Amino acid sequence: MKYHRISEIKNDEFLGKEIRVRGWVYRLRKQKDKSFIIIRDERGGIIQCVLPSARVPDLTIESSLEIQGILFKDERAKEGGYEIRGNDVKIYSIANNDFPIREYQSTELLLDYRHLTLRTRKMITIAKVRATILGVVRNWFIENDWMEVTAPTLVKSAVEGGSTLFPVKYFKDEAFLSQSAQLYLEALIFSLGPVWTIGPSFRAEKSRTLRHLAEYLHLEAEAPWISMTDLFSIQEKLLVYLVRNLTRERREELEFLNRDIQALNKITEPFDKLSYNQAINDLRSKDIKIQEGELLRKIEWGDDLNIDSEKILTKDRINPVFVYGYPLKVKPFYVKEDPEEQGIALTTDLLLPDGFGEVSSGGMREDNIDLLKSRIMSEGLDMNSYSWYLDLRRYGSVPHGGFGIGIERLVRWLANLEDIKECVLFPRTMARLEP
Repeated sequence: MKYHRISEIKNDEFLGKEIRVRGWVYRLRKQKDKSFIIIRDERGGIIQCVLPSARVPDLTIESSLEIQGILFKDERAKEGGYEIRGNDVKIYSIANNDFPIREYQSTELLLDYRHLTLRTRKMITIAKVRATILGVVRNWFIENDWMEVTAPTLVKSAVEGGSTLFPVKYFKDEAFLSQSAQLYLEALIFSLGPVWTIGPSFRAEKSRTLRHLAEYLHLEAEAPWISMTDLFSIQEKLLVYLVRNLTRERREELEFLNRDIQALNKITEPFDKLSYNQAINDLRSKDIKIQEGELLRKIEWGDDLNIDSEKILTKDRINPVFVYGYPLKVKPFYVKEDPEEQGIALTTDLLLPDGFGEVSSGGMREDNIDLLKSRIMSEGLDMNSYSWYLDLRRYGSVPHGGFGIGIERLVRWLANLEDIKECVLFPRTMARLEP
């Protein structure tokens, strides 16, 4: 007899039919005559099974088994009003009776046992939402004729600054874990046009915030012949497309996570655009302070925006908001200076509403080789490490730009989660390298 996933059989089409499911004991209540087993299958589907107690061995939570029986509808049945009245049970494995994940556990214990925490309904739900997000963004790029590519994870030079690189022994040489695929995407636009990739990026940031990871999944896109206006529009269309499809395909999961789906679906393009100057003036008018060593001081022009600043700028917004026109000195060496405003970068960060903060950073890339060399030198970087990157400006340079989105930050916002460590299956942070 065919096995069914539980999500398939929870409809009237299967009523009165004999079916077979397999999975793990999620909850168990044994009475003198009847035993009530709530079984969880491999995709997190849950259904109640009722069997004669005489047919049920001494089961434990997370024991693996197979149950065959008839599907009935009973409004009293837990987990959806359907139940299987079993006539046969097969045991695969009796789990130890000390399963460490209970209803109320500390965050650290749940992280220590992440390999088992992944079986909880919340983590299963988050994993499904995450998988759908990845599928939807891939579909958007396919539908809009962007070419998917891959880039190296082991690299020789920095993209975002040497202080956040993880060094790796590479035979007799030293390499680093990639901070970004951007430089490689820039090489590919000359032969493939608009390109995008998704893969791990690594940042050795000594940060313990709710939105930082040492390893995260990075969606990056780059295209030739585009402008800042194009960069705004591309990201707006991508996010609106994602929200519409995710709320349709994962409505049940988002509701389980207490996400306000109606609020999500109010997001429309175009998003607001806020200049860096406007942002700083707004923050200064609200007397926002930033930490500098052991001192707090009022935010000033030239400071980068921090978490608290981004919360202030987005807390009352429905749509995400672009902040653009940052000072050149707070951005990486490859950004293009605004030809109409000295010292200002043609860059933009996309901030999510409700205080979730930055999800995307992008802008135009410097396409003039002399200006690019000057930036490399002024930041004290090794010119030889970027010789191949400079070749892109020697042979047919064109205006181009792109952006990068942190997938976990996107998941955190869309699933309404507090801590970014919930948004990845096996989180890597400053303090955690296992399991």
